Amino acid sequence: MNIVILGTAFPFRGGLAVYNERLAKAFQEEDIQVRIHTFKLQYPSILFPGKTQYADWEGPKDLDIEVSVNSINPFNWLNVGKKIKEMKPDILIMKYWLPFMAPCFGTIGRIVKKNKHTKVISILDNIIPHEKNIVDRIFSKYFVGGVDAFVGMSKSVLSELNQFNTTKPRAFCPHPLYDNFGKKVKKEEAIKKLNLDPKQKYILFFGLIRDYKGLDLLIESFSKKDFAKENIKLIVAGEFYSDQEKYTKLIKDLNLEDQIILANKFIPDPEVGLYFGAADIIAQPYKTATQSGVTQIGYHFEKPMLVTNVGGLAEIIPDEKVGYVVEPNPEAIAEKLFEFFAKDRAEDFNTNLLEEKKKYEWSTMTKTILDLYQEIQ
Repeated sequence: MNIVILGTAFPFRGGLAVYNERLAKAFQEEDIQVRIHTFKLQYPSILFPGKTQYADWEGPKDLDIEVSVNSINPFNWLNVGKKIKEMKPDILIMKYWLPFMAPCFGTIGRIVKKNKHTKVISILDNIIPHEKNIVDRIFSKYFVGGVDAFVGMSKSVLSELNQFNTTKPRAFCPHPLYDNFGKKVKKEEAIKKLNLDPKQKYILFFGLIRDYKGLDLLIESFSKKDFAKENIKLIVAGEFYSDQEKYTKLIKDLNLEDQIILANKFIPDPEVGLYFGAADIIAQPYKTATQSGVTQIGYHFEKPMLVTNVGGLAEIIPDEKVGYVVEPNPEAIAEKLFEFFAKDRAEDFNTNLLEEKKKYEWSTMTKTILDLYQEIQ
């Protein structure tokens, strides 16, 4: 079998690149030939909110990655589509996360399908974005038209797919583990390398900071309980993709400068294990969500997690088993985070984490895709 993955990969950085590269390796482990077609231009710099789109570390040597796709050049879409069409892969996989990519992906998918051999399967992160735009539905509808079948990584995104199509084959498969960030780092070692105080306990908010992720709710929660008295601090590890001043002002207004540590940068892959190693619990206070890769990093490093009851987050974090599911408000967040330390729940959750993480093997995702492929043959 021959598979092409169209989407983000090295030299680009971030969760999308990590996902596509790990998926390619999962297929390779099953003796399936895989090539990734990644971007030569992913986002125009004027539209990109961060400091850089590119990784500053060495790329994977065991993957076939071709830099070929320009997300905003229709002539490029025609050329890439024609090239993949002539390759005749059995499956073209496109991970869809943003309607901005719909014209590019939808066009390439339509061209490739003309070879009457390749089946196009999309893995859906989102189909209706968290930060909405007037053209989102038009673009997503166009994208859906170029796809044969879908894998939803949350039940909520499969429900949203019904707004665009109700007949094409689809399957649910939760986000697999992000197990490519290395082995667990002992807390003492992580704290030392990050120059943190070993006398403190740490809550971690991890990942790119956008307003829908609810960091403001988490900051406000620190004003609802006396976390300082219990030597509990919050680490915010990620680059701001929204207005940083809004958050720094909130921290100052609530007199929380001594309780919140801002690591305002994109956390490179080699450092991810350090931040998770230092943390006692991971907090994801999202206001909206479908699913999140951060939970799957948490599972890999076997860390208890608190998530809010939005989208598909509660589907993968069983309440009171591996962490907490709470309503998205500061009071509820504060109550459970405080309880976690006061009642020393870490050992209870850690035991369950070892069992629960077995549900999220990459072989489950590859099987879901291959089963869909057989269904649409």
